[in-house]
Amino acid sequence: MKIHSTAQATVSPKIYKFVDSKGIIHLTDKPKNSRYKLILQGGIKVPSFLARIPTQRKFKYKTLIQEVATSIGLEPALLRAVIQIESAYNPKAVSPKGAVGLMQLMPGTAKRFGVKKRTDASANVYGGARYLRHLLKLFDNNIELTLAAYNAGENAVKRYNNQIPPYRETKNYVNKVMKLYRAYQASM
Repeated sequence: MKIHSTAQATVSPKIYKFVDSKGIIHLTDKPKNSRYKLILQGGIKVPSFLARIPTQRKFKYKTLIQEVATSIGLEPALLRAVIQIESAYNPKAVSPKGAVGLMQLMPGTAKRFGVKKRTDASANVYGGARYLRHLLKLFDNNIELTLAAYNAGENAVKRYNNQIPPYRETKNYVNKVMKLYRAYQASM
């Protein structure tokens, strides 16, 4: 029996942030020292679309995502949010434009980041994570610009003077991923 809920849960997190000397962003609800600064306090609503993906599919890749995030230097919450919006955790997802897999890699992006088989879940997530890391460096760890570039292409973001391009699809994409990202951060 599957139970699907469209309710929203409210959580009251305190999220702390620290950027290390390598530019890696560390977020936690339990700061280890005074270098961590409070960046979020109070309730946030967990989007109802979190509940639309069957639990077994959402958590099937949790270990892979954690391993990739650790090895690449990304937050698991960011990877999880991107995967959910890109493919709804479907490793066989194919977009009308030809993007494939969990992280919806286009052929050129896959080749650029060493992915030979885009339908291989592990290779796809590693390639997508390397691309996200590249974009974070390119856009000075600005997550919203990184997401805009992941969706519309890095040249589109550059063309609009390092701003989110005025494309409805890209603006919606950034908003959805950011909501999920915050929800995943609060739940980890």
